[in-house]
Amino acid sequence: MRIALLGCGGIGVRHAAAAKALGHGLVACVGRDVERTQAFATANGGAAYTDLDVMIDAEAPELLIVALPPFAHSGEVEHAAMRGLHLLVEKPLTLTNAAAARMVSAVHQAGIVAANGFMYRFGDAVRRWRASDTGPVCLYAGTYHCNALHAAWWRDEDRSGGQIVEQVIHQVDLIRHLMGDPDTVYARRANLLHRSTAGYTGEDVSAIVFGWDDGRLATLNASNIATPGLWHKDWQLYAEQVTGRFSGWNDAILTPTIAGSEAEVVAGTIDVFQAQLADVVDAIESCRQPSVTLADGAASLRLALAARQSADERREIRLVA
Repeated sequence: MRIALLGCGGIGVRHAAAAKALGHGLVACVGRDVERTQAFATANGGAAYTDLDVMIDAEAPELLIVALPPFAHSGEVEHAAMRGLHLLVEKPLTLTNAAAARMVSAVHQAGIVAANGFMYRFGDAVRRWRASDTGPVCLYAGTYHCNALHAAWWRDEDRSGGQIVEQVIHQVDLIRHLMGDPDTVYARRANLLHRSTAGYTGEDVSAIVFGWDDGRLATLNASNIATPGLWHKDWQLYAEQVTGRFSGWNDAILTPTIAGSEAEVVAGTIDVFQAQLADVVDAIESCRQPSVTLADGAASLRLALAARQSADERREIRLVA
């Protein structure tokens, strides 16, 4: 398959490596800066371009991986869809529900395959849980902690959306994937230790409670004030028949709730970026929907934005009528 990449940053490297590992490679990459884009192409493959239409005309890609930061979208997804390219778009889709809706509408009208990049869903442990007879999940308890300043755009909430929207959204999507869409959200957030950091306008601590009208709950706590260099992301699932303790998308201990039952240890090795891309390629070749559609991505973005709104307004928000 002829695959091109739009957005030559760090996450683009992961997608380029996945394409290479699957035997496709990149035919082209598109960036804004000539020298940086050429350097990216030299390191990761494909011809370098700074104009999307010129690249499409010259290389005729079938699939475009869009790895732009959330603030940098300015109609590229809709335009590529109009030109008939299939799409894999990095999360979060964008920074507003209205912009996400325009993307979803465009890909629907174009009739193309369009996926959103929530790779946690492709982990061996997550898939094992989904394949297990767990009964209904009653409680999800997740954490996301790190301590990094990242790029300048990431520190600026107007461009990244803040930690909830840009990072914690991975677990927001996982909650939707494993429990379905919640009915309510209540959240709090604050910037406690980065107030004097130049350009840091988002939160560095947060807590979210999603609720369902039948009583089920999901909680997330996150920070960007933990030990530098360490990323602590885990989650626990408490279902009717199984308790799951996940230390990552590939690793979990699944313990039946019947006393005396033996626990199952899942220690997977799958590369989730490769699995995600393989799913999109298969969806294109099989004329089916990908496992994570762009509409899925828009729904997860809606929850993350609602959590941020709840925190800012200090009130619970009802997500369904």
